[in-house]
Amino acid sequence: MTRIRVLLADDHMIVREGLRALLEAEGDFEVVGEAETGRQAIQLTKKLRPDVVVMDIAMPLLNGLEATRRIVKDVPAARVLILSAHGDDEYIRQVVLLGAAGYLVKQTSADVLGRAIREIQKGNTFFSPSVANRLGALSLDSPEGRGAIKKKAGLSSREMEVLQLIAEGKANKQVAAELGISIKTVEKHRQRLMSKLDLHDTAGLTRYAIAAGIIESPVQITIL
Repeated sequence: MTRIRVLLADDHMIVREGLRALLEAEGDFEVVGEAETGRQAIQLTKKLRPDVVVMDIAMPLLNGLEATRRIVKDVPAARVLILSAHGDDEYIRQVVLLGAAGYLVKQTSADVLGRAIREIQKGNTFFSPSVANRLGALSLDSPEGRGAIKKKAGLSSREMEVLQLIAEGKANKQVAAELGISIKTVEKHRQRLMSKLDLHDTAGLTRYAIAAGIIESPVQITIL
């Protein structure tokens, strides 16, 4: 029997261990790798070529939404299933528009997770019942539905990375070290972000990142 190859992407080790145990107990799944950041999820997807990537949204360094966008673009054969603790309409809207094949909330039972992965691997889509019931009301084709994506689409991949790191409270020096670029380059990216988004300070960038789903909630920093 050919098993479905799965990559798990979640920043909590205990969650990954639990998911691995659940899936491997089913018999028709093979967990080929685990990622704890969005950036690592992209790298491992390119390297391991899984059939399905089970992706959390809230991950450090690069969030699951941006990681999904890049995986869908760069490794289209790998299907992405979002598994998140949050079922907010904005996250659901963005996930669908970014090309993910499904969305489950973490309260979902193990048998539903297995069924979702099997359906997605076949080329179908799968959503938690609570999510599916609201999809029709999200007006994905309306100007409002496209607005947030269109605004974010104006940012380059590097700018998205810089924006998330800034919103996570990292100083320019830390951002530079994390991305392997100079502090001067980070400063240029920061200025471009403010210009493109018509924002004027770090607090504004952080609020935008939260509203756009780039980070899920405020981090522990003081905004003056």
